[in-house]
Amino acid sequence: MESLTAFDLNRRSVLQLAAGFGVSFLLPAIDSRAAQRRGVERAKSLIVLWLAGGPSQLETWDPHPGSKIGGSRDEGAVKAISTRNPQLQIADLYPRIADQADSFSVVRSLVSKEGDHERGTYYLKTGYRPDPTLQHPSVGAILAFEHRNDSRLEIPAHICLGASQWPPRGGYLGDEFDAFKIFDPGKNIRNLKSRVGETRQQRRLQNLGVITRSFRKSREIPTEKTLHEKTVDRALQMMTSDQLKAFDIGDESQSLLDAYGDSRFGRGCLVARRLVEQGVRTVEVNLPGWDSHVNNFETHRQNSRDLDPALATLISDLKQRDLLQSTVMLCIGEFGRTPRINPLGGRDHWPSGFSCIVAGGGLQSGHVIGETDPTGEKKEPLNPISVNDLYATILYALAVDYSKEFMTPIERPMAYCDGNPIEELLPVI
Repeated sequence: MESLTAFDLNRRSVLQLAAGFGVSFLLPAIDSRAAQRRGVERAKSLIVLWLAGGPSQLETWDPHPGSKIGGSRDEGAVKAISTRNPQLQIADLYPRIADQADSFSVVRSLVSKEGDHERGTYYLKTGYRPDPTLQHPSVGAILAFEHRNDSRLEIPAHICLGASQWPPRGGYLGDEFDAFKIFDPGKNIRNLKSRVGETRQQRRLQNLGVITRSFRKSREIPTEKTLHEKTVDRALQMMTSDQLKAFDIGDESQSLLDAYGDSRFGRGCLVARRLVEQGVRTVEVNLPGWDSHVNNFETHRQNSRDLDPALATLISDLKQRDLLQSTVMLCIGEFGRTPRINPLGGRDHWPSGFSCIVAGGGLQSGHVIGETDPTGEKKEPLNPISVNDLYATILYALAVDYSKEFMTPIERPMAYCDGNPIEELLPVI
């Protein structure tokens, strides 16, 4: 048998072998130089900008003006503009994001088999298609779980900002890794201050302790399952923590507030930056309203007014604060929209080729991966990228062993991810 040195193994082959044998943790760190600059004290974080409803790839990061699928100017179709990345043109709705294009990469050929909102959201948040026998954890929950013993963090490690119909869940890792939900970021968080004085508060806690100890007698296992004591302890710790200041944007300059935009999404992106700066592992910021079955072009014009300033400023802010190397940022929705414009001027669900932006965490920037067919005749894009491979890439960037197996409550071993990292996005070694 020939030795391995006789084979021309590229990096993708090495990653596949490592994942297959469950030893991807032995692979080199994604960016050792960046780790040295940031220091060993800062673990990686993840910010997901979730565009709920399914944004059109053709009106965001993969425009085809003048083509069969791009729509006509009479219908209000977008134009394409150049960016700081010579290889990339994006919709003219995003001039500020275009100015940051040398700091991120675009995947234009994501493919999925889930064209329903709920199922598509599940798949794009977990990397697994829905399974009636199992609840998979979101990628953010996996990161929070991997850093669950970080005693420095006194606020939740997994946070969801803005309205979300299907927020990220802890799945088989446990409900304690569900995202902590804040509907209106940048405002005061409700119910975090005691409504009574300190003396009365301590008396209440002492009485609660009596009841808790009484209930625990002969009920050790049921008590642990309720998470009651752990939840109370964590809530009390959070109520008195200085880290709560991360949720309050009152001390930010007016110029920065204006740059992010006076919207729930803009404030959410600013809070997300403050949270990862504090050490929070995962933040999801939601921008709903992309389900453009009717008036597709106007829908995207309206949403771009929030997305363009917030996303561009977030990237710039992370760079200026030396946080982009330690933060993976993903901008994505559950699927794309059809190449064809329907009779109502809208685009319908299209999981067979859609786009996302990915930046930071040591991943390569300036790449444009895959392409769609401007004629709309080919259903699958060139160089199709699976959702599984995207999340294997992100977990690898976050220094998480993406092939690690976890024994679920039903005694079923499950890997965090069954994909392989996208070679073009990995750092040059």
